[in-house]
Amino acid sequence: MANIKDIGKLFLFIVTGLVAIIVGSFMVRGTMHMWDKPRDSKKDKKD
Repeated sequence: MANIKDIGKLFLFIVTGLVAIIVGSFMVRGTMHMWDKPRDSKKDKKD
């Protein structure tokens, strides 16, 4: 039983890590787009 529990914990750890990486990447993309939009609008106004 201990072996199955260890495998389960390892699997849960890997899945949690992947989810954290995916969510983090989407958050970084979102913040980058939020930073890009004001800069683009300012460039359009200057041109």
